Amino acid sequence: MQAIFVLAVTVVLIDVVLLFNRSFEVTGERKVPKVFSLGDENPIKLSLESTSKLPMHLTVIDELPEQFQERNFSLNLFLPKKEKRISTYHLRPVKRGEYEFGHTNVFANTQIGLVQRRFQIAEPQTVPVYPSIIQMKQFELKAMQKISHFQGIKKIRRLGHSYEFEQIKNYVKGDDYRSVNWKATGRQGELMVNQYEDERAQQVYVVIDKSRTMKMPFEGINLLDYAINTGLVIANIALQKHDKAGLITFSDKMGTVIRAEHNAAQLRKIMNALYNEKERHFEANYELLYYASRNVIKGRSLVLLYTNFESMYAMERVLPILRKINRLHLLVVIFFENTEIADFVEGEAKDTESIYIQTVARGMMTEKRQIVSTLRKYGIQTILTRPEELSVNTVNKYLELKARGMI
Repeated sequence: MQAIFVLAVTVVLIDVVLLFNRSFEVTGERKVPKVFSLGDENPIKLSLESTSKLPMHLTVIDELPEQFQERNFSLNLFLPKKEKRISTYHLRPVKRGEYEFGHTNVFANTQIGLVQRRFQIAEPQTVPVYPSIIQMKQFELKAMQKISHFQGIKKIRRLGHSYEFEQIKNYVKGDDYRSVNWKATGRQGELMVNQYEDERAQQVYVVIDKSRTMKMPFEGINLLDYAINTGLVIANIALQKHDKAGLITFSDKMGTVIRAEHNAAQLRKIMNALYNEKERHFEANYELLYYASRNVIKGRSLVLLYTNFESMYAMERVLPILRKINRLHLLVVIFFENTEIADFVEGEAKDTESIYIQTVARGMMTEKRQIVSTLRKYGIQTILTRPEELSVNTVNKYLELKARGMI
């Protein structure tokens, strides 16, 4: 028994000597993006390098920002002798603001595995979470005409000729025969057509209701943040299409007002404003929105209003004001399906209570569709969308309205 004890102590001492030898060291760093994108999977890279002649087993504990409420995060890695390894994990923030990382602690042990040694390879750092820059860049690519076959972005057939002349080109199958340039055809001896581009420098306003109706969360993100992400996407696409982009937020009082412009600093200005927006616990004052539509928005513009109506009564209260705004501008009212109700309705009803609840849920879904019908009856463009499909549906509507020459 004494021999076993002596052997165990000897093995532990050998492990301590190997582990705390000067040549046994782990260095590295944590690489995070300069800003996180709200609602997206953001990559964090841990670069680890061994200076030891021995392989080692590592347990990496990164002190994550408190917003994630993650207390048991760790990575188990094997690091061969004198090698470097990069490990990546992802974080999905669901709120805007500043996220503070703590230290990155690395607990190393030899193959004996009886003792651990701690290394700190990264100091605390703060990363701001902005409206989704990842989505903004993705939709910027998808919305460009030449690659508009990406999933979700629809190619819109152009009607009429309310466009600026761009160039004369060879006729290809599918071109509008009314665009044939007969003089150029005669000179070239082959069919030539005029090509047009969308009218430019039109005003596009993103208007976001940040009242209590926008606090409802889906997949951890509330409706206001879905609207903020999409607002940044559509502002960027409008600027890429050489239109002017502006921003208005409101609730019981006016929030941010950024007049529509087209310049290098406009997207940054809109992004910073959206980053700082906060929801309010009051009803939206649509009279203030009408005032802004008359006095802030100069000239007929496309107004994309992000709001939410849960009942016909809520919509009918503000319908007169929406009709007035629609006379001044091209108004698009964008509101949300309740996806949890929709998913519940699709489930199987197992008892009388479930049948009753599903019937009520179907009635709520029907009421949403009635809201759409009523708004369209008065000539108001409307989008009823699932929160996760908000960006693609808004981009499609914007491209459709431009293709139809309505703005």
